[in-house]
Amino acid sequence: MKGLANFIMRGRLQALVVAVAGAGSLLFCWISAAAIALVTLRRGAGQGGWLLLWAVLPAGALMLAFGDSGPLALLLGTGALALVLRLTVSLPLAILASVPVGLVTGWAVAVFGGPVLEQMLVFFDQFLGSLEQQMAAEGAAVVTLARPTALQVAGMLGAANAIFSVLCLLLARWWQAALYNPGGFGSEFRALYYPPAVSSLLVVVALGLAFLGLEYRSWAAICLVPLTAAGLALLHARVAIRGRGTGLLAGFYIAWVLFDLAKIMVVIAAVADSWLGFRQRWQASTGGNVSRRDDSDDRD
Repeated sequence: MKGLANFIMRGRLQALVVAVAGAGSLLFCWISAAAIALVTLRRGAGQGGWLLLWAVLPAGALMLAFGDSGPLALLLGTGALALVLRLTVSLPLAILASVPVGLVTGWAVAVFGGPVLEQMLVFFDQFLGSLEQQMAAEGAAVVTLARPTALQVAGMLGAANAIFSVLCLLLARWWQAALYNPGGFGSEFRALYYPPAVSSLLVVVALGLAFLGLEYRSWAAICLVPLTAAGLALLHARVAIRGRGTGLLAGFYIAWVLFDLAKIMVVIAAVADSWLGFRQRWQASTGGNVSRRDDSDDRD
């Protein structure tokens, strides 16, 4: 992966090839998005925007031809986060920007993505129907699984775009550190933190949306993306202070993917850290420092 980042930064032509090559594919658009973010972070908004304009062409053609707006949404979302990071040099603020990115994406799908929503609803209906038939064939009690609504699916797509935009941004930031500031990304990510006012506001808005009904819970998840990132950063900070625990990290990520309880625990940990300052307590007890970062190579 570092070799790909080095290829991207060799010149405009190389960066353009990578940005355009994957932009029209759902499988590889994340590489294009990360490449655009890397150029934006290192070379500035002008060159990053130039790449984005070219990459939008195949992504837009894919949307017009097949109704798949995923690659276009990911390119625009990651580009927006990279621009925020470039201007503010603040990873917490850049990840916080994933909330409006997700909300705007969900709104755009709900308003303009009728065909996409219809396809998704048909898919969910067929998938859940096959599960019902399988359960009936195994002798279980007859169960009718709830089908998601169009509004709920739009929220899911918005949350997915917010999450993947953050992941592409983090990949670009890791590339940047690997090339120009080795070790810088790790210390920066482990220091990811939100003050009590921000974390509390995110939780309140998420709970407010969740209480509106089941179809709004996917929209509530968008507000929890920054807290999820902060909670995972807290876990990495704890492992770094202990000096071991790679296996623990891998096991926890598997649990986080599979179980909703693990996702809730990560958010709770992030909110608790906002109020209690776990990192400072750990540093005081061990004499370590997980929050130091080096911004000397963030910009040219």
